[in-house]
Amino acid sequence: MLKLAGVLLALMILFGILGFVVDVAGAITKIAFFICLIGLGVSLAMKALRNG
Repeated sequence: MLKLAGVLLALMILFGILGFVVDVAGAITKIAFFICLIGLGVSLAMKALRNG
């Protein structure tokens, strides 16, 4: 019984860490997406200004 509790505790910790990693990865992905979006907007604006 104690062994089972130990295994469950280890799994709980593992899944907690995995969940945290997934949350962090999601946040980084959102930040990277916005940075790319801003970069795209700036490059399009530069292109428009150069042509105009």
